[in-house]
Amino acid sequence: MVKKICIVTGTRAEFGQLYWLIDKINKDSDFILQLIVTGMHLSPEFGSSFNEIIESGFIISKKIEIQLSSDSPVGISKSMGLAQISFAEAFDQLKPDLVIILGDRTEMLAIASSALIFGIPIAHIHGGEITEGVYDDSIRHAITKMSSLHFTSTDIYRNRVIQMGEDPEFVFNVGALAIESVLNLKLLTREEFEKSINHKLFSKNLLITFHPVTLENNSAGEQFTQLLEALDELNDTLLIFTKPNSDKDGRIIIQLIDEYVHTHSGKAIAFTSLGQQRYLSAIPLMDAIVGNSSSGILEVPAFNVPTVNIGDRQKGRIMGPTILNCEPLKEAISETIVKAYLFDKAIRWDHPYGKGNTSSQILEIFKKTDTINLKKTFYNIQTDNS
Repeated sequence: MVKKICIVTGTRAEFGQLYWLIDKINKDSDFILQLIVTGMHLSPEFGSSFNEIIESGFIISKKIEIQLSSDSPVGISKSMGLAQISFAEAFDQLKPDLVIILGDRTEMLAIASSALIFGIPIAHIHGGEITEGVYDDSIRHAITKMSSLHFTSTDIYRNRVIQMGEDPEFVFNVGALAIESVLNLKLLTREEFEKSINHKLFSKNLLITFHPVTLENNSAGEQFTQLLEALDELNDTLLIFTKPNSDKDGRIIIQLIDEYVHTHSGKAIAFTSLGQQRYLSAIPLMDAIVGNSSSGILEVPAFNVPTVNIGDRQKGRIMGPTILNCEPLKEAISETIVKAYLFDKAIRWDHPYGKGNTSSQILEIFKKTDTINLKKTFYNIQTDNS
């Protein structure tokens, strides 16, 4: 029997990670792909990136607008409520056999809740991870408890999902989809990249992606200002900013980026998003990636390029030797950028997030999984005292 598999994507970065899985499901005669596009993809403010999905050749089953007009707690909560209402209608019409959810964004919690009520099994990707600085951490774990199939990116994360009571039979370490994108995507040459950003690279180049730390109220502007002050001291360095997602307080960072680029037009440029190809093409051309994005933990190390990871947003994730952590203070950031400039890019090490065959593993598991019992029992880990 052909299964209808529904994949939900709300951001460019998320679609980039899901691309190869979407492509494989779309081409497999055992499955019918249902692709729902929502969130930042549909927002002109964040680049209306649903057009990139269409250009990739995929048919969008539904576009669901959840109104990302505010980055306040009230605005985000209302967007979550609208997402749950709208996805209830979508699931009622599409009637998927399985819903795939990646990660931990706020809209994904609402979508998972709706699927749960409809009795649609959820396959969750990237469960069991820890990011202590953001409320995404709690959202991720909540989605885990609503999901029936779990695809983690390391064995440590797999064990953590089992520790939360999930049956080991349905928890699989498949690595990270992001590594697959790094290995399979055709990258731009230096000249092609420079043409795409309409700017020549300098003798030194930094790519900066910084997001709010959502569990630290009103810290976004202060922390980002510390970063800008550290960057301002650098000479002969091109600063390429990519703007943050629609997280709480994200617009403060966007405003600061726009103001900085306006007053430092000779050394700084900014993009709402570079898109997957330009972003991944940029990494090997940079001296370091600076900020607090998960891409600095996942994709960037695959190029042996150092990441200056600022603050607590990614605290708790498994990190390789290319990650240089620092406090969100000007002096600490400056010192760590100097260390990044001295980093030996010839170092060889095994990436903790897999070898780049994640989508094939997931597809094979789907094929072997006939019936998913939604009546889950709580798996108890045996201890010496039990």
